[in-house]
Amino acid sequence: MTADTGSLANRPTQVPYRVGFLLIDNFTLIALATAVEPLRMANQLAGSELYSWKLLTAEGEPARASDGITMLPDASLREAHIFDLVIVVAGVDVVHSFSRKEINWLKQMGRRRVLLGAVCTGPYVLASAGLLDGHSCSAHWECLEAMQEGFPRVQTNNRLFTVERERMTCTGGTVPMHMMLSFLARRHGQELANGISHMFVCDRVREEREQQPMPMRPQLVCAQPKLAEAAQLMEANIEEPIELQELATLTRISRRQLERLFLKHLGCTPSRYYLWVRLNRARRLLKQTSCSIVEIASMCGFVSATHFSRCYRKTMGQAPKYERMTACAAETPGDAPEDILQSLHSSSLQALRRARSEPTYGTFKSFKHTGVGEETTSG
Repeated sequence: MTADTGSLANRPTQVPYRVGFLLIDNFTLIALATAVEPLRMANQLAGSELYSWKLLTAEGEPARASDGITMLPDASLREAHIFDLVIVVAGVDVVHSFSRKEINWLKQMGRRRVLLGAVCTGPYVLASAGLLDGHSCSAHWECLEAMQEGFPRVQTNNRLFTVERERMTCTGGTVPMHMMLSFLARRHGQELANGISHMFVCDRVREEREQQPMPMRPQLVCAQPKLAEAAQLMEANIEEPIELQELATLTRISRRQLERLFLKHLGCTPSRYYLWVRLNRARRLLKQTSCSIVEIASMCGFVSATHFSRCYRKTMGQAPKYERMTACAAETPGDAPEDILQSLHSSSLQALRRARSEPTYGTFKSFKHTGVGEETTSG
């Protein structure tokens, strides 16, 4: 694992390392902040301009974050730029949020051998430009399925971040800070990176090889390690579900013990939880890909589309075809309920409307308050 992160030895000391942040519509503000702030702090602690940065949008128009906050960019893609590193910052509904102009510009940067990075769902944009083919790639877990189905030549993984050759990609939230700290440590040494983490009151710098937490797994680890191990096996075996007895054998406990753990900590049987895991993957595929319902049923381990639709409707509250229609309707303000339309001045309501297309929309209540704990035939 190597990356051309640039050597201070072969650059004039007075020339800062130039970083461009390409903001994709509905980008995640926390991902941008945690990627930029380590550069600012590196300059502060070094007492010199080690880094300069610019915020970019396709036409130089204000960029709207997923929380509704808008930011004025420094420049457009039409202007001439010289960058050492370009980082794509994306977020909500990434599949529909970028344009051909941004793709073409990134391809141009790739031809110039500029180091390319992406945070949160930004790797999807790099993959769409063909710039991650043959590369290992980290991305937020919410868009991993869409990347795996849409870009088979990209080697997706579940690590927090990946730095390989001329690419650096990472998951979302605060993880960009840890990727940038690793980047800075490679260029300047661990002492500066440690100083930056201390300034940000960061008690532990996370490493590249660490796995990003999946939905509910942190709670399961706290509840019982064997329970978390069983859940991880379920997540890894969705297209061809494994039998409950085999699951118990692989986790080195009896089937009865496994059933007791699920009932005690989750209030449902292992088979019901397994169904919930499979249906949630189906939900992400419905909202983020163009795969047919028949294809999604097969990808999620169901013997027929009819059985899949019946299970989905009972657990998620609506048929798969309506789930997909809801995601499409969320992109068009005219399709929103009248009470939402009358309140579009509210940034929070605008953000909530846009989030309707996300596969995690409303999932806090889905596990606890839908039919996941009810009797449902699996398969």
